[in-house]
Amino acid sequence: MAQLHFYSSDAQNPVGSAEGFADLSMSSSPPGPPDLGQSDDSDLLDAYSRAVAGAVKAVAPCVVNIEVFHGVDSTSRAPERRTGSGSGFIFTPDGFLLTNSHVVHGAARIAVTTADGRRMRAFLIGDDPHTDLAVVRIDGDNFPAVQFGNSSQLKVGQVAIAIGSPLGFQASVTAGVVSALARSFRSGSGRLIDGVIQTDAALNPGNSGGPLVASNGKVIGVNTAVILPAQGICFAISSNTAEFVASRLIRDGRVRRSYIGVSGQDVPIPRRIVQFYKLDASSGVGVAALEPGSPADQAGLQPGDIILAMDRQRVAGIDDLHRLLTEERIGQHTGVRVLRQHDLTDLLITPAAAPQ
Repeated sequence: MAQLHFYSSDAQNPVGSAEGFADLSMSSSPPGPPDLGQSDDSDLLDAYSRAVAGAVKAVAPCVVNIEVFHGVDSTSRAPERRTGSGSGFIFTPDGFLLTNSHVVHGAARIAVTTADGRRMRAFLIGDDPHTDLAVVRIDGDNFPAVQFGNSSQLKVGQVAIAIGSPLGFQASVTAGVVSALARSFRSGSGRLIDGVIQTDAALNPGNSGGPLVASNGKVIGVNTAVILPAQGICFAISSNTAEFVASRLIRDGRVRRSYIGVSGQDVPIPRRIVQFYKLDASSGVGVAALEPGSPADQAGLQPGDIILAMDRQRVAGIDDLHRLLTEERIGQHTGVRVLRQHDLTDLLITPAAAPQ
């Protein structure tokens, strides 16, 4: 199985289009292939280089290096120790910056070095391990700030540029293309992250939290992980997800989600039951246990039930259930269809705000 590696650096073990037309003159011999001379290649390469350089010029001043420190046991006299580093980028002139949750989660102190060499203390505003995103803030104003692009308009094959501080080398740049869209992978919390961008712009330890940039200089993603030992398979959280999560973290300090208080697992449904009830899926969420007093417990859900649908939307597994338990469902009466023994049962559950 491929190993997913989130790329923050460990302190102790750092890990417009060009169209060519050929003039064809009438002759007795068949036309040959168009003359693609070296000058044409040079023009294309120069255009590519200018696009990359322009994007880097626009975004690099906004990229920062993040150092994370953890305290020691109060009985020890050992000094505070640096435990890791990563990247981030300023997205508001008053000092809010985005990075990965796994870079700053649990930090006792965060230090930021800006592109112009200033080193200052940063403060955690909020982090969301479920999307591996965090917002921290540095004091000051009139900081250079990035512009976000619309990640829903990305196309496979377009230029993608990763900027960060791998292994502490500030403002390092790698370039490649968008390899695939709408990927999914699990965050460190175990929850599935959807809409992930795959790119072959190389990421190295310390790149985590840095921006993935389009050729127009707008941020299209937040670099987060690579698959080891594969080469050229790197991932970024989409800019649309990052903007949404950042707004919630600034407003509330966390991303609010709903929950129903169920411990479950993906389970298959017998074929004869699928055919008899003409079910949309051959699997569901088997309820293993209920949190006492939880919304599911109060609604009458029982261990052994299999959740098939919520609000008339199919639930084929835990990931489907997670996607449906959004902030908007908090306090809203929601119909849930379950398979109990061999019978279909409809329940009304009112999801509550998930504990932080």
